[in-house]
Amino acid sequence: MGNDERKSSLKIQLKIALKTCENKETIIDRLTLPDIIDSDAVLIQKAAKILGVRETDISELFILKHSIDARKKPQLFQVYTVGVTLCNKKLQEKVIKRCKDKSIAPYIQNPYTFPAAGKTKLRFRPVVIGTGPAGLFCGYMLAKHGYQPILLERGFDVDTRTKDVEAYWNGGNLNPESNVQFGEGGAGTFSDGKLNTLVKDKQGRNQEVLRIFVQFGAPESILYESKPHIGTDVLRQVVIHLRNAIIEFGGEVRFGAKVTGFQVNEGALCAVVVNDKEWIQTTEAVLAIGHSARDTFVSLNEIHVPMEAKAFAVGMRVEHLQSRINESMYGKEQGSRLPAAPYKLTAQTSTGRGVYSFCMCPGGYVVNASSEPEQIAVNGMSYANRNGRHANSAIIVQVTPKDYGTEGPLAGIAFQRQLEKKAYLLGNGSVPVQYYGDFVKNISSENTENREKPCIKGAYQLTNLRGLLPSACEMAFIEGMEQFDKIIPGFASDETILSGIESRTSSPVRIHRDETLQSPAIKGLYPCGEGAGYAGGIMSAAMDGILIAEKIAQRFS
Repeated sequence: MGNDERKSSLKIQLKIALKTCENKETIIDRLTLPDIIDSDAVLIQKAAKILGVRETDISELFILKHSIDARKKPQLFQVYTVGVTLCNKKLQEKVIKRCKDKSIAPYIQNPYTFPAAGKTKLRFRPVVIGTGPAGLFCGYMLAKHGYQPILLERGFDVDTRTKDVEAYWNGGNLNPESNVQFGEGGAGTFSDGKLNTLVKDKQGRNQEVLRIFVQFGAPESILYESKPHIGTDVLRQVVIHLRNAIIEFGGEVRFGAKVTGFQVNEGALCAVVVNDKEWIQTTEAVLAIGHSARDTFVSLNEIHVPMEAKAFAVGMRVEHLQSRINESMYGKEQGSRLPAAPYKLTAQTSTGRGVYSFCMCPGGYVVNASSEPEQIAVNGMSYANRNGRHANSAIIVQVTPKDYGTEGPLAGIAFQRQLEKKAYLLGNGSVPVQYYGDFVKNISSENTENREKPCIKGAYQLTNLRGLLPSACEMAFIEGMEQFDKIIPGFASDETILSGIESRTSSPVRIHRDETLQSPAIKGLYPCGEGAGYAGGIMSAAMDGILIAEKIAQRFS
């Protein structure tokens, strides 16, 4: 349906109880509509009843939002927000006038619009540094609108990168330029592929990012699910399709192309240096590096690019049986009838430090996400079907520059490295793991046949994780775990599995940018995305990439 037609639609919220197989009633208990028998008919019937019209008066129904309401568990509800177009506008006006239901309102769609080009001619092709979500979406928007960007990625393409990562997980050597952090798609490529964000979005960039994901292979359900995700397996394919589209539009994507310097003349960018030997002339470069590009931060600091150390969070990956999480979230274990349940937890500890869950991966795996030799960092990852035995999440504690032990804009990086080195030593080069009961008792964990084994991509070793976190963070972590146990019974059980260390939650650095989104020190250099300190996840990074593309387009033709 075209946008003009949708502007005259109605927005309605529908709440439908989940049925049980035992009663042999119609089952409407799936997340995606294609899996629901006669789903359109059920929604149309419900909408017609609320509106007080005949089902035949509804010419089209489309889903705007879907979620599961488990507040009255074990009674569960599907909640749909739908757009409904009636057969004629007069009937629609009549319905709006007479209807007193607050869940009904006129629906006006505001599609995303890329701004008109500026009047200044761009002398050289713009350069995008990094092909994480920020870089890819910035590059795609620039390429689509004729700017022929050059995308430079220090790592390798998804297929090569996947082979390198899996080889490392299977006991091979770490490739510092091709790992979970570096390469096409960025760190999000080996994650759960979550596509939700808390960023306010009046310009429609959020929906545009989701639309582009669908265009390049993601399921349409992400357009309306309240907690959309696509999994690492689907995300890898989307990334490849995005790259091919950039090339088809006249852009260029280069791998193994590490930016090692910048040429600046009178405060303006003139060129970027690639691999210490090639100079690419440009006056506009998007700095879409990830938060693990520590050597690039050093280079930027050496040429006095304004930046500052910022707060972030550190902690452990925590694993539980997914069946236990499902039972807690849904009121009873639902088997395959419902998706693997997520959770979101926050606590305020007696020390004033916040503790919260981060990057929760239902039915997922803990992964060795290291990017530097003799250091260990972990992350979480799920496939699209989320059918792993365990749920895992980072349980992390807030840290600020006061905790870093040194001063300067790169103090947070030094703090991260110190923690990751400790983790490496504790695990003798493998991911260090401990059961929570032993962690509280401050004794090393030992392997027995009766204990649940961790679901980890990469080698691991049982040990004692006490002392890995700073003492104040360690106490806050334990206090937070005990609070979470009151919300999800068994969360802090003796057999809960901990892995360390979760240290790459967000950038420890913020690179300053002015009202034009350029560096105050170097005209033409645009700090962008998560690494620069302006995003926190796939969606917000992609949206920031689009924002930077808009700024460049508004200046140049």
